[in-house]
Amino acid sequence: MALTDRTGQQVPSVVFHTRQGDSWVDVSTDDLFKGKKVVVFSLPGAFTPTCSSTHLPRYNELAKEFFARGIDTIACVSVNDTFVMNAWLADQEAENIVVVPDGNGDFTRGMDMLVSKEGLGFGDRSWRYSMLVNDGKIEKMFIEPEKEGDPFEVSDADTMLKFIDPSWVAQESVAIITKPGCQFCAKAKALLAEKGYAYEEIVLGRDASITSVRAITGKATAPQVFIGGKYIGGSEELEKYFA
Repeated sequence: MALTDRTGQQVPSVVFHTRQGDSWVDVSTDDLFKGKKVVVFSLPGAFTPTCSSTHLPRYNELAKEFFARGIDTIACVSVNDTFVMNAWLADQEAENIVVVPDGNGDFTRGMDMLVSKEGLGFGDRSWRYSMLVNDGKIEKMFIEPEKEGDPFEVSDADTMLKFIDPSWVAQESVAIITKPGCQFCAKAKALLAEKGYAYEEIVLGRDASITSVRAITGKATAPQVFIGGKYIGGSEELEKYFA
């Protein structure tokens, strides 16, 4: 591998062929970067394990923190075609992320980040990295160490956010199990929002069953709230927790 830290340089000039709705739309690097502050993270492939379970979801989860600190766009680049990238974005429900299909690898090659994954049947793919780009100029790159496999140590969202704002402290992760039409669930979500807590909502009948709730909490009611790995309980218990 010949990976290059391009900090201080301009991003490569490339046109990405994207599918938006029923139309083909060409998007240039100027469209993505000119006059904007953009966080980019690049990964080996859509639908692959680390990319789907950790890399993209955490950037999506922390998007509001990035936006509050002057970032205009969070872009995910992968050497995949636009149909694959669009399907992956929909599957991930990552509404805060812009996916960039570098199907021919032109951008990744220009970044000196194109590596062979032929042993996995992938062909050429991107090495995992992240970067902060200001008006097309790369201000900082976090490149994963050159070692076997797929290292994931420095290109994560937390590392990038900490670089942008050294005083930032990660909020504990929050999950809330809800059911449609539940007034107590709405009350609990409103309280979390009031306290400034981002949360992942797990909806009964769509994301989980009552059997799962009973197995995890011993109860069959909603909401059920978890904060930082700790089981809090329902809406009344959540009020007591914040009190």
